Amino acid sequence: MHLVTAIAPDVRPRPAPYAVTAEFYDILHADEDGPLVRRLYGPAVAGARLGVLDVGAGTGRVTLMSVAESRADVHAVEPSRAMRISLTTRLAALPAAARERVTVHPRPLDEAALHAVADVAVCHNTVACLPPAARSALWPSIATALSPGGSLLLHLPPARLPAQDVVRVFTERRIGRHEYGGRMVLSAVGDRIRTRVDYRVRAGGRVLREHTETFWMWPASRSALVRDLERHGFTPSPRPADPAVLAMTLRRGRTAGAGVTTGAVRRPGG
Repeated sequence: MHLVTAIAPDVRPRPAPYAVTAEFYDILHADEDGPLVRRLYGPAVAGARLGVLDVGAGTGRVTLMSVAESRADVHAVEPSRAMRISLTTRLAALPAAARERVTVHPRPLDEAALHAVADVAVCHNTVACLPPAARSALWPSIATALSPGGSLLLHLPPARLPAQDVVRVFTERRIGRHEYGGRMVLSAVGDRIRTRVDYRVRAGGRVLREHTETFWMWPASRSALVRDLERHGFTPSPRPADPAVLAMTLRRGRTAGAGVTTGAVRRPGG
C-alpha cells in the first residue's frame, strides 16, 4: 500500500486590476488630473467631428471632458470593472443627450471591433504600464479605430529609470469625519519601474484602513515611440503639443488594419 498525499493547488483568485486604486483615485488624484486633462487634450478634442476614442478611460476624466468640449460621439475603452463602475456612475448623472453620445467598451481595444469611429484618440496615463510587446500590439488597434488623417495624443511614459526612489505624498482629502491620504513610491527594478501606491483612511488621528497596490511601468523615449508608431502608419503631427504628450497623425490613404495584428490595452493606476 502506498500513501498518496494530494496537495490542493492554490486557486485563490487574484485581485481584480485597480480594485484598490479605483476607490481612492478620484478623491486623491482628481483635483490635479482634471485640469491636466483639459490642458493637454482639450483643444484637440474640441475639434473632433467624427468621434473621440479614450483608450484606458479609467474613471472618466478624458471621457467627460470630451463630452463637454465636443459634440462628437465618444468611445471609452476600459477593461477594468472597478474603474468602469466610477465611469458609468458619472455617465448616468449626465443629461440624456450627453449620455447617449458615449459608448463604454468593457474590453481591450483589440476586442472592441472599432473601425474608423474617431478622428481623435487619447491615451492618457495608459501607455506607461504596457510592456513593449503590448505597446507594439496597441498601435495597430488605434490605427484601425481612427479615420485616415486622425490624431493620436499619447501621454508619454517616463523616458528613463529613476536614479533613486521617487516619493510622492498625496494631499489629504476629507470626506465627512474621515481623512484620505497616502503616497506613491517609484523604484527602479531591472528594466522596469515599480510603482507602489499606499492608501490610508484616518479619523481622529487613528488609522482606520490601509491598502496597497503595485503597478509596473516600462520607460520609453519619445523618439523610440515615434519610430514604433511610424511603422503602423502614423507620422509626427505638425501641431505643437505639450512636452508630456506625443502627437501623431494617421496617414491618409492608409488601409485600416492592413498587415498588422491587434493587442490588449491596459491602463495604469491613477
